[in-house]
Amino acid sequence: MSYQVLARKWRPKSFNTLVGQEHVVRALTNALEQQRLHHAYLFTGTRGVGKTTIARILAKSLNCEQGITATPCGVCNACTEIDKGRFIDLIEVDAASNTQVDAMRELLENAQYAPTAGRFKVYIIDEVHMLSKSAFNAMLKTLEEPPAHVKFILATTDPQKVPVTVLSRCLQFNLRQMASTTIIEHLTQILQQEQIGFEASAIHLIARAAAGSMRDALSLTDQAIAYGNQSVNEAEVRSMLGAIDQSYLYEILQALLVNDSAALIAKAKAMDTRSISFEAALGDLSAILHQIAIAKTCPETIAQDLPERATIMQLADTISAETLQLYYQISILGRRDIGLAPDEYAGFTMTLLRMLAFTPQEKLSDTALPERKAVNSGATAYLNEQRKLAPTAIESESAPATPPIPAIPAAPILAGAVQSVPLPVVSTPIAPVQTETQDNSMPMRSFNGDWRSLVEQQLKLGLARALAQNCEMVAYDEHSITLKLAETHKHLASPNYQDKLSDAIYQHFGRKIKLHFEIGSEANTPAKQNAIEKATIQSNAESAILQDHFVQSLMNDFGATIIPNSIKPVQ
Repeated sequence: MSYQVLARKWRPKSFNTLVGQEHVVRALTNALEQQRLHHAYLFTGTRGVGKTTIARILAKSLNCEQGITATPCGVCNACTEIDKGRFIDLIEVDAASNTQVDAMRELLENAQYAPTAGRFKVYIIDEVHMLSKSAFNAMLKTLEEPPAHVKFILATTDPQKVPVTVLSRCLQFNLRQMASTTIIEHLTQILQQEQIGFEASAIHLIARAAAGSMRDALSLTDQAIAYGNQSVNEAEVRSMLGAIDQSYLYEILQALLVNDSAALIAKAKAMDTRSISFEAALGDLSAILHQIAIAKTCPETIAQDLPERATIMQLADTISAETLQLYYQISILGRRDIGLAPDEYAGFTMTLLRMLAFTPQEKLSDTALPERKAVNSGATAYLNEQRKLAPTAIESESAPATPPIPAIPAAPILAGAVQSVPLPVVSTPIAPVQTETQDNSMPMRSFNGDWRSLVEQQLKLGLARALAQNCEMVAYDEHSITLKLAETHKHLASPNYQDKLSDAIYQHFGRKIKLHFEIGSEANTPAKQNAIEKATIQSNAESAILQDHFVQSLMNDFGATIIPNSIKPVQ
């Protein structure tokens, strides 16, 4: 007996054995049990999710010799003939190869004759969206009012191409893509019954590669069995699929956390020698970061049998949420832009080095990896860089209240017209005081009360910059600073940002200074002062242009106009 592929051998023959489409099975089962039968059904969904399979089971339910039922017997002549694909009253039409109106007319002419052996004459039209416009028009009347003994079952992967006049005459069911967990469970049961040895990690790889299609998953499993000589192993499945060894990516994350640039480059070179697709590697890295983020938020949702579960949980405990989001954003943007790089290796390594350069300073947990070296650049620097390159690509809650005005060269007539307007700052110097919390390894610095200068030029703030720039200092002494936030910016005073600002002040002064926050009316903050200065500079630049004699003569003599927002100050 010739070998039968798994996709055909394990094709469901009843609604009870169908997996992954419970919403469709429930509706059809209830309709069959209550004898509420429609004359036309439309099944939509991607390839390999069960459209034709459900159509055949429905045909058996309608023609089973035991009567119309949701549980056909499977042993009567009608059921067995339908399973073998040779039931005379089940007509399957491939619309992709029968697109013309003549074929449709011939089919409809035969529909008027009574069934030969069954209760209903069932027409299954696969890929119905491939029919021509005239063929659709020819079937409209019959589809709306077919003979009582005729049932139409249409299937398509592209319902958008089916005319609405056809859609409105059908009972439509949208079949969903199979979940990875459903595919894994089904493949596990099949391999156990086939007595084929397998590794759970290999099944996870096949389920991921199938992308929601059970038929693709079974076909890949057939291929894996042949490739692995009657066994399904992770290493062989990776080789067969061209999948990336996940250990490389986990080691890359470990190297990032300890600031080991040499290890990053070494891993990238090792991947290059194996001719691994770096675009696919960035895709897999994004998927891993997504799993880590899920594990950090909802650890109970990570499958217990996932091969990489222990590593994912360890990284979830190690990486902070902000660093995780930063890595994810850099990886997906790196994958998007890898085609613009000199080659894939260069694009991949630059993405890793960007992650390394912009990793914010943070302390790792006691049970995590060794503490990495301090990196001066933070997430804010990366987000600002991306905002300059593609303003809509990344937005961050740490963005300044007023966006900076880009500096571009201007006409000579602006020379001398742009001047800074400094705002007065009342300050009282503080002499350095020795306290019990003093860190002798840090330099002691004095404070002259200039909060704006402290925020913009002296503190290393990172993600707490937005909080500091939108605060007004209302009081200070050698032990504490009182800051006021406007009501519109009170969301910035989160515990996380407060801690980061407190740490930055401690690092600068070499001693602990307690911060007090007040919520009040509009505050005279560094961000507001910057906005006023820039507005003044812009106003001066526009006035200088409008008052220039040459510009005035162009406007008067030739009717010239100034394009709005085209005047930019020199900075």
